[in-house]
Amino acid sequence: MSTEHHIPPLTVAQALREAQGKGLERIDAQMLLLHTLGQPLNHRAWLLTHDTDPMTAESLAQFRGLYERRLAGEPTAYLTGVKEFWGLPLQIDARVLDPRADTETLVSWALETIAPIAQPRIVDLGTGSGAIALAIQSERPDATVLAIDASADALAVAQANAERLQLPVQFAQSHWLQNVVQGPFDLIVSNPPYIAAADPHLAALTHEPLSALASGADGLDDIRTIIDEARTQLKPAGWLLLEHGWDQSAAVQQLLNEAGFSDIQSKADLAGIARCTGGSMKP
Repeated sequence: MSTEHHIPPLTVAQALREAQGKGLERIDAQMLLLHTLGQPLNHRAWLLTHDTDPMTAESLAQFRGLYERRLAGEPTAYLTGVKEFWGLPLQIDARVLDPRADTETLVSWALETIAPIAQPRIVDLGTGSGAIALAIQSERPDATVLAIDASADALAVAQANAERLQLPVQFAQSHWLQNVVQGPFDLIVSNPPYIAAADPHLAALTHEPLSALASGADGLDDIRTIIDEARTQLKPAGWLLLEHGWDQSAAVQQLLNEAGFSDIQSKADLAGIARCTGGSMKP
């Protein structure tokens, strides 16, 4: 006679331990379990107060399905559909890049450069989920923020985020600044593709859109285009700020210098790595 129905269900704490035992990061396991159980993703304390709650068979199966996908490399943000960036809950899916915390370095610098300017005009190139544009708009309600992407799918995600967050960012489809007529701008900001086409790290990023990651043999093709196009779209003393790879700051500084920018500098991310480089147009 089968005794299967006498096996007690796993508790919340046991389900978490199971996922971590398979190699899942603790934070990922917590977020996927909160998502499975219909709780806000930032309510990690809820897991402590409910650690002895039994999981239903259905919830456990759903949780296991999610953590197996995460272990196979799918970003947690795609699995939960949400990613917090600059304190804003963004809806995310496989049409856009999963925003990284390091990109908040770019937002901080952008806000610094426009701090003294009343009603600044800003364009975010390759907006993806809208993360950078929406973060800037949330801090500067007086700013006119235009978000550009070549992908109609990405723009759909970004526009939905703007509507949900009730932030008046404007959107346009364009390959970088090609079709942009709303300038000149006080600030052009971008987190463009910057991974070299042959970089072995791309293999681990197969769940994210390749067009948002890779950019030619040295990873700098899109950055070259943006620097070239930005010169005619910036106001005198306007700034161009670019996110780039961990080892590209010197190359990006050189490109900005050759294009006639001044005040060229780089900013480090949370790990102390030069992650963003920018310069201003000589008046």
